[in-house]
Amino acid sequence: MYHSILEAFRVENNKDVKWYVMADDDTLIFVDNLVELRGTYDHTKYYYIGTNSESIHSNAYISFDMGYGGAGYALSYALVEALASEIDGCIQRYKHLFFSDYISQSCSADLGVDLKIEKGIHQFDISGLLSSHPSSPLISLHHFDAIDPIFPSKNRSESINHLMKPAKFDQSRLFTYLSKHFPSKLSEETPPTFRPWQKSRPPFFMFNTRWLSNNPCEAPHVFFLESVIESNNIGRYHVVVTNYTRSSPGNLPICLSNGNPSANPIHKIQVFSPSTGRKEAGRIECCDVKYVAGEDTVDVKLSACMKGEMLA
Repeated sequence: MYHSILEAFRVENNKDVKWYVMADDDTLIFVDNLVELRGTYDHTKYYYIGTNSESIHSNAYISFDMGYGGAGYALSYALVEALASEIDGCIQRYKHLFFSDYISQSCSADLGVDLKIEKGIHQFDISGLLSSHPSSPLISLHHFDAIDPIFPSKNRSESINHLMKPAKFDQSRLFTYLSKHFPSKLSEETPPTFRPWQKSRPPFFMFNTRWLSNNPCEAPHVFFLESVIESNNIGRYHVVVTNYTRSSPGNLPICLSNGNPSANPIHKIQVFSPSTGRKEAGRIECCDVKYVAGEDTVDVKLSACMKGEMLA
């Protein structure tokens, strides 16, 4: 794989090219988010962008400094140009390495270039998916053909196709989260409802987790994507309406924190987001929640946070 990127450079040698991106064929790439991410970097300078594995064991086995090729990594044109002229000597120095992405990291390091980590790139060396996601745009999902389907009553292929429906409308808001009872930072700390592929001793993961709780105010109510449509019937505005339905009856104990009603009766969540304009990268949006006690539907309207508004 590493040779292919350099061969492509040598054949084309096209200065209209700004980035070379490598990823495995079992990886979903969200191109709109990828393009926006690359636009934040200067391709005329040396950049090596990627991510570690989510599994500590995987990183310890190979390297904590490497951008995993499965999830995908990107090299700026300037860096590839420099690597192409030095590649033969580099391969001789690192002929003991068996992984092309490890060679990429090692050769880049010889030029003084370290990995720039982007959290939206996911290797997924875990069995299961994150229930929360960082504020970075979702760039890639590797090993999607090996993890459990993310939607009930759908196989892996059907789940991928279903996920791509909202991606066609707006990739900037994929995998964003909503939380009422947790401060924003705690919402990013994922309950460990998954496990690493390899058997090993803790700690397992390269991200923060929080203990599972029996507190009904902290226990999750799980809803799955049902449909997404664009509508112009909401006042004068065009919006994207995303519908989520509960996968199983809500039978958790009633949460009495701060007088909040139980979420058990809720069967459907409708999320309204702007149909034009992407969410600002690196920012979480605020929302207005409309719920009438006794009804089975909650309406959530996303909007940019006002000045000084806290996510807590």
